[in-house]
Amino acid sequence: MSGINKVILVGRLGQDPEIRHTASGTAVCNFSLATSEYWNDKNNQKQERTEWHRVVVWAKLAELCSTYLKKGRQAYIEGRLQTRQWEDKTGNKRYTTEIIASTVQFLGSAPEKSSSSETDFAQETPFIEEPAQEAAGSEDDIPF
Repeated sequence: MSGINKVILVGRLGQDPEIRHTASGTAVCNFSLATSEYWNDKNNQKQERTEWHRVVVWAKLAELCSTYLKKGRQAYIEGRLQTRQWEDKTGNKRYTTEIIASTVQFLGSAPEKSSSSETDFAQETPFIEEPAQEAAGSEDDIPF
């Protein structure tokens, strides 16, 4: 029996996306996304908890995210969870869990650009989805 591994997030970017390219030339873009929840505690005081998520985007979708997403911009992300393991410089095993995005929707206003055609493109393409075979990438392709 197989399971379901699906993540849907709406949040704001905590930093400008970073784009790199693998040895084979495939683009990979990384950024952090903040999601927050609000509630009133037992003393009726408003409380907030923010979670930070690491997002990885591959191929053409990575290039588009690098161009149109900026720190503070709101985005809708669909993807899957993946945990990577590596050894740090001192030999300790380290782990990170990331969202491998397959769909990204740019929300809110587009960042200011000198070319109106780039802004128009971002506003006219609400969903950008990467085909599964291109979005997957491989751990061998990760440039960091």
